[in-house]
Amino acid sequence: FLIDWINTTLKEEHIVVKSLEEDLYDGLVLHHLLENLGSLTLDVDKIALTEKKQRQKLSVILEAVAKCLQLGASQLKWSVESILTKDLLSTLHLLVAIAKHFEPNLPIPSGVQVETITIENTSRGLKTANAVEYITENKENLEAQSKDDAFDELFSHAPDKLDAVKKVFLQFVNQHVGKLGLNLKDIESQFSDGVILLLLIGQLEGYFLNLRDFFLTPASTVEMV
Repeated sequence: FLIDWINTTLKEEHIVVKSLEEDLYDGLVLHHLLENLGSLTLDVDKIALTEKKQRQKLSVILEAVAKCLQLGASQLKWSVESILTKDLLSTLHLLVAIAKHFEPNLPIPSGVQVETITIENTSRGLKTANAVEYITENKENLEAQSKDDAFDELFSHAPDKLDAVKKVFLQFVNQHVGKLGLNLKDIESQFSDGVILLLLIGQLEGYFLNLRDFFLTPASTVEMV
């Protein structure tokens, strides 16, 4: 997907990428890609033939990327050294970040992950560690996160609308627990002991909660818990 995206973007430049490891490490393609996508003018040579020049070029390019994406050093999943040494994982992270920033509507495959094995040479011999690296987020997780974010945003940016939301929830709760002869007026205080929550779940799921399993009128924190 990324190779096709790069080749489509740079078609007029007559640049064709065949391998992400072999064609991106020297900064040439990244240079053209950023100038094309972000209209960035980078103060570097178009072609860097020596490793020293390539390192300098990548340094300028990656610094521009971090600035555009507003990422701190600790947030970067790539480095000049990793791109220069043709590290595929770092290259993938870099390209996905660039694509998501400059073309957020691209249908990048979601939930892409790889298993990595890190090998460390210690005084006691080789030490290995397995981990799962996520290249792209899972869409279901993003959707769940966006739902959470909607409530966070409501609390922080639209507190004036909280009362309206509470009113809707109150109507919803009373619609169900009203069948038990109950009527709620305040969500915070009347939900705090857990009783209404249990009864609501019972009504929604259609089963009877045995009164011996919980305290209908809890008198202490222990009973509420």
